[in-house]
Amino acid sequence: MSDRQDPSRRDGERLRDAEARLRLALQAASIGIWEFEVPTGKLIWDARVREVVEADPDIEPNWEDHFLPAIHPDDAERVQSAFTETVTGDEGLSIEFRVIGQRSGKITWASLIGRKDEGPNGVRILGTARDITAEREGAHRIRERSQVLEERVAEVVAERKTWADLVEASSDPVAAVDGNLTLIALNQAYIDACRRLFGVGFKIGDNLLSLMTHMPEVQKATESLWKRALSGRTFELNASGEAGPGGRFYDVKFAPLRGANGAIVGAFQTSRDVTARVLAERSLKISEEALQRAQKMEAIGNLTGGVAHDFNNLLQVISGNLQLLGRAVSGNDRAERFVTNAQEGANRGAKLAAQLLAFGRRQSLDPKTVNIGRVIVGMDDLLRRALGEETEVETSVSGGLWNCFIDPNQVENALLNLAINGRDAMNGRGKLTIEVANASLDEAYCRLHPEASVGQYVMLAVTDTGCGMDAGMMERVFEPFFSTKPEGHGTGLGLSMVYGFVKQSEGHIKIYSEVAHGTTVKLYLPRAMGAEDVRTVSAPVEAPHGDATVLVVEDDEQVRETASALLSDLGYRVLRACDAASALAIVESGVAIDMIFTDVVMPGPMRSVDLARQARERLPGVAVLYTSGYTRNAVVHGGRLDPGVDLLAKPYTREALALKVAEVLTRERRSC
Repeated sequence: MSDRQDPSRRDGERLRDAEARLRLALQAASIGIWEFEVPTGKLIWDARVREVVEADPDIEPNWEDHFLPAIHPDDAERVQSAFTETVTGDEGLSIEFRVIGQRSGKITWASLIGRKDEGPNGVRILGTARDITAEREGAHRIRERSQVLEERVAEVVAERKTWADLVEASSDPVAAVDGNLTLIALNQAYIDACRRLFGVGFKIGDNLLSLMTHMPEVQKATESLWKRALSGRTFELNASGEAGPGGRFYDVKFAPLRGANGAIVGAFQTSRDVTARVLAERSLKISEEALQRAQKMEAIGNLTGGVAHDFNNLLQVISGNLQLLGRAVSGNDRAERFVTNAQEGANRGAKLAAQLLAFGRRQSLDPKTVNIGRVIVGMDDLLRRALGEETEVETSVSGGLWNCFIDPNQVENALLNLAINGRDAMNGRGKLTIEVANASLDEAYCRLHPEASVGQYVMLAVTDTGCGMDAGMMERVFEPFFSTKPEGHGTGLGLSMVYGFVKQSEGHIKIYSEVAHGTTVKLYLPRAMGAEDVRTVSAPVEAPHGDATVLVVEDDEQVRETASALLSDLGYRVLRACDAASALAIVESGVAIDMIFTDVVMPGPMRSVDLARQARERLPGVAVLYTSGYTRNAVVHGGRLDPGVDLLAKPYTREALALKVAEVLTRERRSC
């Protein structure tokens, strides 16, 4: 029989051929074959399985020593459970888990598929193994991309829904256009805003640009903004500068509008009303600047107050002795001229110190309830003489003018300073307008000017037609010694004094100016509800020469001697004390005293006000006259003299001293 006719041989060849095809198929599919004998724990791995596990080809693997250690710790329990269920149940094995290479430590994802079978050595599981690492990683990437896509789709859907909701329900202006800038959605707020801003009421289907042909610049700017959004850019325009429609501030956002395929099909605009935020930010900035100015002014005020005290004491010594010297050299023309020149210099120094105290809000005010209109009208002749014939003066006083609680003398000084500044700004030739009217400052104004307070005021305005000032000058105009005048023309304290007086009077000052168009300074002085005080002029009081004793209390020896000499020259008997404690000892000695003439600020444990109180307890009829170059709030509070207090400011003249002493003595004697 030939080989071709031998059935057994033919079957063997077929088997080998089938096995060869199976091996090729398994190799092509990267599939390995394995067998697990459950009773013995023996494993049979082909080359593919050994490669995944990185097992030595010469060893005979077993379950405990080679398979379990190769399983990732996080998957070991799950794999063992799957094998146990396969052994005890009727279901086949199908599991995916991680394998750790024995040599490299590389983690590989493996898929095992098997079935239970009864072998010669008992139960066994036979199956295939496949490396699915690439598949797992690919699936992970697909999931990530799907998630991103889902999120993007959700974003687009949410965005489109948000746009729709905004357009339909937002109280802020909202609109959308297509690629040709034709409106495809808008709400009533947008329609109203466009009507206020452009005078045109837009509607769906209108082309934005075609409705702006009468406003070329606005048309160009509008087209530029929308084109940026149509090009794919999202951007915001933050509120700044001037307010928009209706006096409101808006933050405006432009964004591209995309279709389902991601292509840009239009653009979207939404506006958010940020008026409260903008006003709050501006108010905060103004408040910070005002605080810095206030701190600066407070520091300067403290400095000027301290300087003024010592400076006025020096001036009192100089001026008082010059007055005494002038009487001594009477009849000597040459000597009198020298004394007069020196006295004028001392007077200028006294004026400078007074201006510094006024700026620093440290001067002593004597406020009264007055009608400023009458004060201004009464100054008409004085102003015209001071300003000259080439300066035209026009005064306007409103009817029904409110009263003010103010120091009338300081109002006159302030107006005179403002008028002279205006004349100088016009080089002596121009028109000066003085206006007095009722005014109210509301919350909106005070938000932008935190140094002002809401309330009713009398407004005094002085306007000139002079050279005006730029922004830089206006920021510094109230600073002491800053002047817009040429060097040698003015001290730069005029406006500083006015500023200090207004602030000390709890008022407000505002300046408006434009280069080449003049300047307006407005003083807002608080309204007073009481009746106007009638200003009376008292008849001159003659000093009672020789029949009064004055106790001079002064810590500065030279000032004390000068004051004593002036009083002696006026015919008074004079006692001297260097401090309050020494003065009280003289009072308690029983000597007759008609008046205590005491400095306000002195060293030592006892204050001058305590001296006055205790002296009056011991001598009920004694008169008290205070004097000081700077009171430091001892007898002045809130810039106003305490009730019942008489004060003679240093430096004083012989005539002023004579009148004040006589006035206080006469009033005290009449009250007894």
